[in-house]
Amino acid sequence: MTPDRPRGRSAPDPRPTADQASKDAMSNATTVSPAHSASTASTLITNIAALVTNDPSLGDSSPLGLIQDAAVVIDGDRIAWTGDQRKAPATDNRVDAGGRAVLPGFVDSHSHLVFAGDRTEEFNARMSGRPYGAGGIRTTVAATRAASDEELERNLTRYLAEALRQGTTTFETKSGYGLTVEDEARALRLAAAHTDEVTYLGAHIVSPDYAHDPAAYVALVTGEMLDACAPHARWIDVFCEKGAFDGDQARAVLTAGKARGLHPRVHANQLSYGPGVQLAVELDAASADHCTHLTDADVDALASGRTVATLLPGAEFSTRAAWPDARRLLDAGVTVALSTDCNPGSSFTSSVPFCIALAVRDMGMTPDEAVWSATAGGAAALRRTDVGRITPGAYADLTLLDAPSHVHLAYRPGVPLVSGVWQKGRRVL
Repeated sequence: MTPDRPRGRSAPDPRPTADQASKDAMSNATTVSPAHSASTASTLITNIAALVTNDPSLGDSSPLGLIQDAAVVIDGDRIAWTGDQRKAPATDNRVDAGGRAVLPGFVDSHSHLVFAGDRTEEFNARMSGRPYGAGGIRTTVAATRAASDEELERNLTRYLAEALRQGTTTFETKSGYGLTVEDEARALRLAAAHTDEVTYLGAHIVSPDYAHDPAAYVALVTGEMLDACAPHARWIDVFCEKGAFDGDQARAVLTAGKARGLHPRVHANQLSYGPGVQLAVELDAASADHCTHLTDADVDALASGRTVATLLPGAEFSTRAAWPDARRLLDAGVTVALSTDCNPGSSFTSSVPFCIALAVRDMGMTPDEAVWSATAGGAAALRRTDVGRITPGAYADLTLLDAPSHVHLAYRPGVPLVSGVWQKGRRVL
């Protein structure tokens, strides 16, 4: 039965406020070899046709805070100034943007990048309408357990470099393909060498080793495995879904993580209606991710709390599932993020621009809303205000498009428009 649509309400400004930022927000530390060495010299990027700041006080009155004919000053790893290029201060270096658009580096707040193998045959069978008997996530678990640390890290850095070339400068990634104490801990240890946004997802599915005793596996996830994993992670996540973990099990996992200083995130309401979204809001989770099947009560809960609804259109594209209704969430005043869900089974894409195009085409978002959600929205899903915006004091994470406007990300889907990337003040593309 299709739930009723929410009552009409005006949407508040979706930008996260300063008090939404976690007091212990940590800086992103992606380690991808830069094309240029780091420098403390100041740099002026000028001749920008359209600059997305995500701060209306700096530009027009829209949430994007657009500035036309703009310039940006980078000083060290931070933004020092933005504004009309005719008023730009003197700097040590100068870069001509050539009449192109500049926007914040994308913030990908949901990915699963520590894994081995792929599931090509599964995808091919699904797209060909053929039955397929392999084990889904369990297939990746087996390959990941069998891989060496070197193989796993090589895969991780490959996908990080791939994402960086497409404008992603901040990313979160999870464990969840080991499902033993040792394998979950090593996945997080490897991830923590490349980002501070690391999520413990021992509760991805019930481990095949505990298929006949799920309660014992929950005890492991909340006990010995948590002890081994907590030192390497900032977040804890659970797949709250039929066939994975029910509401009581998910609550136990998340509350145990909170007791160890890990903040919750939830895989919620992807495959069916369930308790995931409301549990996320109740526990002040930073995000409820997927949000495909929502009741009015779910939407109201998200609108009344500060939990971000993270939408992952790559999953719907790759599984031919129903699209999340972004329009419904936005009209209710929910803060929305867009992310890739990059994983080998259901969304094997590292391209945020691709997800922006899908969100505009199939999820009811405008180009402005999709770009905001992939930048400032992703930052809100990580409880951060130092990324996802081009404002003085924020990290100098910028994406230069080979186009005069951010709208081209949806207008020209599949075209490699990213022609320059700065990450913490260093030009890396």
